[in-house]
Amino acid sequence: MGNNFPLTLVFGMLMAVSGFVPSSAMTPHENISRQQSKPLKSGHAPVNGIRMYYEVHGRDDGVPLVLLHGGGSTIEVTFGKILPILAADRRVIALEEQGHGRTTDRDGPVTFENSADDVAVLLRYLNIDKADLFGFSNGASAALQVAIRHPQIVRKMVFASSFTKKDGAQPQLWEFIEQADFSNMPQPLKDAFLRVNPDAQQLKTMHDKDAARMRSFKDVPDDAVRSVRAPTLIVLGDQDIVKPEHAIELTRLITGARLLILPGGHGDYLGEAVTTQKDTRYPELTARLIAEFLDSQ
Repeated sequence: MGNNFPLTLVFGMLMAVSGFVPSSAMTPHENISRQQSKPLKSGHAPVNGIRMYYEVHGRDDGVPLVLLHGGGSTIEVTFGKILPILAADRRVIALEEQGHGRTTDRDGPVTFENSADDVAVLLRYLNIDKADLFGFSNGASAALQVAIRHPQIVRKMVFASSFTKKDGAQPQLWEFIEQADFSNMPQPLKDAFLRVNPDAQQLKTMHDKDAARMRSFKDVPDDAVRSVRAPTLIVLGDQDIVKPEHAIELTRLITGARLLILPGGHGDYLGEAVTTQKDTRYPELTARLIAEFLDSQ
C-alpha cells in the first residue's frame, strides 16, 4: 500500500491485534451489538492454573464452534455482532483467554502456544472431543496453534485476519507496536474490559502482556503450518492488516485451504465493536459464508 497507507487503518489494525486504536475513534458503548444471545450456560473452568471464562450459546448438541477473540478484547468486543447470528442454528462456545475480561491471569507471559493448550483443556473440561475453531486476529494465531499442537480436537478452522510471519502483516503495524503503551490504549477497549471485570490492575497487566506478545512475535515455521490437516477457511478484509499475498501463500501451505476476502478493514466483516464505526450487514453475510464452509462436506 506504499507510503500513502492511511494512519487510521494502521491504528485500527493495531487495536485488534494488540489492543490499540486512537482513543478518539469511538465513544464508550458505541457499536456494541443490540442483538443478544443469552447463554445456555456460562462459568469458569479450572484450566492450567487459571479460571477460564466461557459461555455456551445456541443449540445444546452438534459439533461446537469455538470463538477465540482478538488481542486486548473480550467476547463482546470481537464477536458481539456475529455471535447471535452464528448461534441461531449451531452450538457456539465463546471464551476469554488468559488475563482477558473475566478470565484470571497467571504468572508468566501470554503466548499463542499457552492459549492453544488452554483451549484444549477447556474442551476436555466440557467433554468435547472435537470442535470447529473460529479465531480472529490474535485469536486466529491461537487457533492455528491448537490445530498444530492438538490436531485431534479440531474438525475445521476459520483463520481470520492473522498471519504466520512478521512480513505477512503491513510493516506499519510493527512500527506502532513498538510505541504501544497503556496510556494510549483506547478508552473504548478499557471500558469494555471494565464492564465485565472492574480490576483495573488486571486490565493494565493484560495490556502489557498482549503488547509484549506482539513485540516478541516469532514466525511460525512453514513445516508447522503445512502440518495442519483441518479444512481451513482463511478470511480477511481487502484493507486488512494481512497482506493479500500472504493469505494466498497460506492457502498453498495448508492443504485444501480456501480463501475469503471481504470488503473493509480489520474486523469490519465481523462488526468488531471498536474498528467498525457504522451499522453494517456484513456480520450477517460473514456468518452465512462461514456456516456454508462449516456445513460443507
